[in-house]
Amino acid sequence: MKKLDILILRSFIGPFIVTFFVALFVLVMQFFWLYMDELIGKGLGIWMILQLMFFMSTTMVPLALPLSVLLASIMTFGNMGENFELVAIKSSGISLLRFMRPLFIFISFIGVLAFVFNNNVIPVANLKALSLLYDLRNSKPTLNIRPDQFNNGIDGYSIRVGSKDKDGHTIRDVIIYDHSSGLGNDKVILANSGEMIPTEDKQFLIFRLKDGWRYEEGNNNGARDNVQTRMYFKSWDKIFDLSSFKLIRTNEELFKSAYQMMNVAQLKESIDSIKHTWGRIPGNVSSYMSSYNTWVNVGKLHDSMMKRFTGINGAVAKYDSSFSQLVKDSVRSRVIQLATNNTRNMKGLMDVTAGDERIQKDNYLKFSVEWHRKFTLSFACVLLFLIGAPLGAIIRKGGLGMPLVIAVSFFVIFHITSVMGEKLAKTGALPSWMGMWMATGMLLPIAFWLIYNARNDSQVFTKEWYLRTWKKIVALVPLNNKK
Repeated sequence: MKKLDILILRSFIGPFIVTFFVALFVLVMQFFWLYMDELIGKGLGIWMILQLMFFMSTTMVPLALPLSVLLASIMTFGNMGENFELVAIKSSGISLLRFMRPLFIFISFIGVLAFVFNNNVIPVANLKALSLLYDLRNSKPTLNIRPDQFNNGIDGYSIRVGSKDKDGHTIRDVIIYDHSSGLGNDKVILANSGEMIPTEDKQFLIFRLKDGWRYEEGNNNGARDNVQTRMYFKSWDKIFDLSSFKLIRTNEELFKSAYQMMNVAQLKESIDSIKHTWGRIPGNVSSYMSSYNTWVNVGKLHDSMMKRFTGINGAVAKYDSSFSQLVKDSVRSRVIQLATNNTRNMKGLMDVTAGDERIQKDNYLKFSVEWHRKFTLSFACVLLFLIGAPLGAIIRKGGLGMPLVIAVSFFVIFHITSVMGEKLAKTGALPSWMGMWMATGMLLPIAFWLIYNARNDSQVFTKEWYLRTWKKIVALVPLNNKK
């Protein structure tokens, strides 16, 4: 490896690492902003938040990696162009393609690592992240009893506290409506003061109430009228079960059949299984319909039916408006009812079969799209490098100003095109391979065009080039001389 290769690699690795973690941080914060309303108030601990951030940041790598490659490429070549290092290198007889070669090899290696990461790590990260997010979104908010407000967080109870002391445990003017029996507010508890004492395992909350009354309503030995019982207590403990507020983890095995949780080999196996099941549907239709079709081809029954439905000269018997006119009057209503029931059953079977066919088709498209996604990430890194490197050499601007604007613009175009192609592929409007590789196919000619312009020292992205072009256009337009 020559000193020039080491120079370009050192110039690239620093911005690449910084932009990768910055992009990853922004994407993770975007996720939390999206689900903030559903996670606030759930009483998540530090360890649970760190777990969710780690798993979600892992799943965001496929988006952050191409963006960081693009931005770092523009910054690296832009800095060298701004410092006239590219001019010195070209004047030494070294072409731009030769100068890009060490980075191209390095980015290709990153693309191979990206495929390994996308194939082996991303499915596990998706399984952990999505299962944890599902449990957090479905967990109940923490119990927060505020003064002068009714709290209905505990099932079967409505609790109101008049005031709370500064210690957070002493409560006053307590009202508890107990409707856990399902018969309405048949039990009411009033207390002048008390304490809220959680157990050490946080499974129960004890209300140690003082100086209060308990009111209960119920039938008296089957009597028609309800009887109210009032009991005074000096001190009494009311225990609430808080197990429903505990985060319950769902078995991760339930999520493993989703296409996001599979690698290339598992996706291929699932696709083959879906295609096999899909291919058997036409044969299933024939077997379903066969039990409702009666074929009379041979035997005495065939001869008697042919005589009835044909005339003396062998012509087919005619009827005015309905084939049922050829059936005997004694069995006509039964034949019509049987035919109606058979037709209705056949229609129901066909509807079920059509629904199964749609499900198999949707599954095939989703699994096929995910299979192609494993490869598009790797090629996206190489493609965006082929765009970013010549683009930086053309604009000749370093730092985070112009390179950041241009990199984000190209990445937004790439991302929107990718999402659009994925949507078209999942709806069946385009083949899966065409939809998933649509963004690559659209941007690859642009990459070659940028490389061509960078080799020829094009000034297509400089302000002076546009000013000179505008002056030439204005000079070609004849102007009327004012007299």
